[in-house]
This record gives sequence, C-alpha cells and structure tokens, in this order.
Amino acid sequence: MCPPRASYFRIVVTPPPQLLLTLLHTRLKPPTHLPSRGYLSFKYSLFASQVSAVLVLAAVGVLASPQPLLAMERGSGFSFMKYGTAVSLAVVLLAYWFRPPGDSRLDDRLDTVLSSLLRAESKVGINNARPRVAIGLGGCVDILVDGVRLLNKIGLPPTNQPLHHDYIENADQLAQSFAYFFVPGAAAERFVMNNTLFSQLVETSRELPGNRWSIGGNAPVMAGRMATEGCDVLLGGSFSPDFADVLSQHITVAGNVVEEPDIHLILEYPSGATWGQYTARRANRYIVHSDDHNPYLAALEDFEDKLQDFHPDLLVMGGLQMMDSFPFQQGERKNLLSRLGNLLSSSSPRTGVHFEMASFVDEGLMGDLLRLVLPNADSLGMNEQELPNLLSLLRGSNVTVLSDPNPRVATVLDQMRELYRLVNQRYRDANEDSSVDANAASAKGRPLSRLHVHTLAFQAMIVTRGSQWKNTMSAVAKASLTANRHVCGSPDIDPSKARLIMDESFSVSRQEGSQRIPLEETRPVSCWDEDDYEICVAPNLVCTDVYQTAGGGDNISAAGLVLQI
Repeated sequence: MCPPRASYFRIVVTPPPQLLLTLLHTRLKPPTHLPSRGYLSFKYSLFASQVSAVLVLAAVGVLASPQPLLAMERGSGFSFMKYGTAVSLAVVLLAYWFRPPGDSRLDDRLDTVLSSLLRAESKVGINNARPRVAIGLGGCVDILVDGVRLLNKIGLPPTNQPLHHDYIENADQLAQSFAYFFVPGAAAERFVMNNTLFSQLVETSRELPGNRWSIGGNAPVMAGRMATEGCDVLLGGSFSPDFADVLSQHITVAGNVVEEPDIHLILEYPSGATWGQYTARRANRYIVHSDDHNPYLAALEDFEDKLQDFHPDLLVMGGLQMMDSFPFQQGERKNLLSRLGNLLSSSSPRTGVHFEMASFVDEGLMGDLLRLVLPNADSLGMNEQELPNLLSLLRGSNVTVLSDPNPRVATVLDQMRELYRLVNQRYRDANEDSSVDANAASAKGRPLSRLHVHTLAFQAMIVTRGSQWKNTMSAVAKASLTANRHVCGSPDIDPSKARLIMDESFSVSRQEGSQRIPLEETRPVSCWDEDDYEICVAPNLVCTDVYQTAGGGDNISAAGLVLQI
C-alpha cells in the first residue's frame, strides 16, 4: 500500500520580506508516497517543483515591490536598494537551478516508450495466409467479482492466520488461503472440494452488484487472443451451446457439448485494497473452482481426431491446473496425461509445441507433467510465480508456493537461464544413447528453444538461435503492449493510465560485475546474444486503471506467440 500523501507546504501571498522569511523557515522535503524503485527522478521533480515555485514567487515579489525593502533599509545598515538587483538575480538563478524537469517529462517519457514499442510491434505482421493454431484443453465460464466484497457478503471475516492450502475444504481455509496471497498480490488458483461452499460462493456472486461474466479457461482465452490477432484456431474443450455461440468465427470447437459449463470464480482486487488488517500490495486475483469436466480432459479424443486434418503451425496446451489436487482414482490422472503426451509427441517436427504453465501445488501432478508432457514441448510460458516453482522441482526440491511478486530483472534472467539449461540437459540425457537424429520425430521429446516469462514490470524471452521461432524483439514488444491492453480493457493504450515500474537500468545477472543495460526510451526492447540463444527484455506500461487481471497471462503469452509462428 502506498504511504499517505506527504503534506505539501502552502505558499501564501505576502509582502516579499515575509515571503522570504517563510521560504527560509519552510521545511522542504520530497514527497514519499510514490514507490522508490524507478521513480527517483519523479520524486526529485516534485520536490524541485516545490522549491522552484517559492523561489520564483519570491523573485517576482522582490522585483515588483520595492516599498517593503525600503522600509527594511531605513531600519538597518543593509542597503536593499544597492543590493536588491543582485538579490533578485540570485533568487531567479536559484529558481532556475531548482527548476523541475517539467511535469510533462514523465508523460513525454511514457509517450516515447509507447510509440517505440508500437513501432517494434509493427515491424512484422502476419502474412496473407492466416496461421493455424490448435489450442487445448478445456474451458469454463468466469464470474468476475470484487473479492473483498464477495467475502464480506457471505459473512467471512478476515482470518488471523494466513496459510497456504493445496485445496479448500471449508470457509476457514478459504479465508486463510485468500489472505496468504492477497497481501503480496500474488495470483493463485485453488480447487474447492466442498460443493456446498462453492455453490454458496457462486450464488452470492450472481447477486453481487458489478459482477461480470466472460469466457474463461486458458485455452479459450488464448484462442480468443490469437483469433483476434489473425489466426485460425482449433479449440479443444467441452462447452455449452451458448458458450460456442460467442466465440470468434475463426475458432472451430472440438469437444463434447455440455448443458452446464464449469464455473470459475475470479476474486479480483486492486492495488491498495483492504480486507480487515490486510492490504494488497498490487492488483491481482484469487481463483476458485470445482470443475467436473476439465480435470478429465473430456475433449481430448475429439480434439485429437480433428487435429489430424487441421495441420497446425502451432500446438498450444494449457489448463492442466484443473487436475491439481483433484480426487482422481488411482492411476487415472497418469493415464490421461500419458494420452496427452502421446498426442504431443506425435506432432509434426515442423509444428511448434507450446505449454502454458499455471498455478500448480500438487507435487504428484507436477512430477507427471515433467515426465509425460513438458518433454514434448519446445516452448514454455509462465509468470514470476510459476518460474521459480518449476525451477525448484527441476532442481529436485519441493513446490514453491509463493515467490517474490515483483522480482528484479537480473533475478528472473538467472532463473530463466537455469531453467533453459536444466530442461535441455534432461533432453540430452534422454537421447544420449539414441542413434537417431535429435531433431527427428522419433527422438525422445524436444529440446526447449523458447522460454517466455511475463511479470508485472517487464517481459523476458529466451529463444535459441537458428530455431523456428522468429521476430523475438517484436514479439516481446507485442506481449508488453498486450499486457496493458488486456488489464485496462482497451485496445488503445492511454499513457495517462499507465506507468513504468521497471528500473531505469538493469543488470543482466545477479553475478558480480554483470553488465547493466539502460532503459532507452527510443529503443525500450533490449536484446543480446548469450551461449546458443538470444535474450530480449521489454518494460511493461503497467495499467493504473485496472479493468481485469484474470486472463492476463494467457493473452500475453498468446500475443507473443503470434509473431513467432
């Protein structure tokens, strides 16, 4: 939460001597209500504005009103008439010295960064032939509500003990889990085993003023973004007829028709929101669901059948967090993921395969994903919470439930390098005794050649040089712009509703002596080569007038992929 706004001194129009005395005795201090990181120049600008305003008024008063000075001269040995011009000039020079860079400087900076990102995005486009993208699996109807208002409405008081729970069995656990992620503003998603509690939440959400309904689920959200950006999409999922009717004409559904779609409750909250003694440090959402269809990958068979004739340029898989903590029968989940792994492994080598990470806490599920699904993907997408979680498991450690929601660039890049290295080492280990070409379809899995991480402050991407993934710089710029467009709920970006929170320069690694790269306003996307890959980093224009955070990662990842197919 931002501290209270500092009290700004008042300037009262008085005769010049009193004004100068007021100036001398005024305690000037810079405001402290803004975040320090990335805003030092802004805070200095505000402070300098205060100093400049007083000094300019003092100078004008001295020059325009000699009478009070004459009175002071008669009562002292100091001649203001003699030195008045010098004093006035000194004050004017001080006012010039303390002049602020201008209230428009930050606006100009945002405008420059925005126009530069737009140019980078527009450097490449989609060819006349629309790319073909297959996306699975699952989907739902999202009900978006103010999370704090919903909990207050059902009479759930703030807990005194924020705790992590893998799944939710009762109202107390819901309160503890919500508070655990609410304070740092970290995204989370949990399965509710208590049908009575979930039904109460759904019914209350329906009645809550300001609720919104939308198509939800990783696959449908990514499909919608890619169709909007110019792709033809095959979407795997089981939907109701009403659901299918609102999809883009460029989306073909593969899956069973269901009468009642799964419902997900999106408990949104803005930065600075309060719940009892808790205050959210950033805007985000807490998601609860009690799915019946999605955990069983109900659309997998029909999706696989239609995929054979679709011939996609890209195959995207997401939504598997619906299996997290779900009470499957023994061996049921493993069989489902084995079928999915076979589908991915049978894809043409010319077809890129992307896996979209999510909020996973079930170590058994994560182990199955690492063995059966991830080895068949050559592209991964995730946020700042999912990156250290996956990395921890690859290191042989436990699930990381909560990580820094505002990591520095150097930290994320080091984690990305290690993840890239570990995944590709696993690929080499699996194929070291194989006599087949590592790029052939018969090889065991695929090497990781693309890794995209999106955070609140920036986008970062690693792409293997010479791989099929192209236009990395433009793709990162597009991902950055899409973050603002989605969260603000507008295709047009308004700089007055955005801010930069990425540092004005960043280290490429936490290692001592690492290079620092400045954020250049005219070239905000920084790209450089390392080892066998290219790294690109772009700042986000963080939306300050939040419309919706849910689905942000899916939109960002999809937009980044579009330009790289």
